[in-house]
Amino acid sequence: MPQAIAAHGDTVESPISDWRETIYRPIYAGMTRAFPRLAALILATVMLAGPAVAGASSKAGPSKVVVELFTSQGCSSCPPADAFLHDLSQRNDVIALSFHVDYWNYLGWADPFSSPDATARQRSYRAALGLRYVYTPQMVVGGTAQAVGSNREDVLKAIAQRDAGTTPRLRIAMSNPKPGAATIVVGAGPKPKQPATVWVFMYDRSHVTEIARGENEGVKLTNTNVVRAIHRIGEWTGKRARFKVDLQALGATGRDACAIVVQEDGFGPILGADSFPLPKGSS
Repeated sequence: MPQAIAAHGDTVESPISDWRETIYRPIYAGMTRAFPRLAALILATVMLAGPAVAGASSKAGPSKVVVELFTSQGCSSCPPADAFLHDLSQRNDVIALSFHVDYWNYLGWADPFSSPDATARQRSYRAALGLRYVYTPQMVVGGTAQAVGSNREDVLKAIAQRDAGTTPRLRIAMSNPKPGAATIVVGAGPKPKQPATVWVFMYDRSHVTEIARGENEGVKLTNTNVVRAIHRIGEWTGKRARFKVDLQALGATGRDACAIVVQEDGFGPILGADSFPLPKGSS
């Protein structure tokens, strides 16, 4: 059963029709935190319409549907959604990512993968999607649709609708000319109404955790594609854009892979996305 919290520091009665009981949860204030500034992350300014990226590790391909699961190891409703996200991660047309929020840490188990940045991202979606509250487990599909994370029917329908879209999605490439550095290229496409945000999410492919306390006490949880670092690296305006980045400054140390996501209005429709394994030497 999904667990909900209010949007502005009060308590809330969940109106979702398929919930089997009403939940009231307190909320901590001040969870949002600004993302690190662009100047600390970029080695060079963005170059528009630059030359093609060289390097054996370059990769480009059709954009994929991004599915973001907002979850917590302290939430008893989340394990089925965690398992579903693992299934989605096996699809070639999906980038499935776990964002562990921190507002359930007071329930007896502090999720070791939770972060204020994940909570801030979910709260931004709450505002963008016109929701009254945030809850777990929640899946956001393509930046435009959301559903209870364990509701396979609704999530699969949202993915199919994104896959069937007629608007071409962006091509994204990344090369690693030397250890610790990378060049990211976002291809040209229809100009967005407002400059789109280019995100980099560093993630671990899998974690298995034995939960010793809280609502999931005694359960061994497997979490897939756990996001450990969230960064904005620049903006995309419709023209081909090239970014040179320092992977270590972006949080690559100890991580397995990264997802690059181009998103309208920061938290609107996702215009393009791809994922890349991190090269040896970046961590």
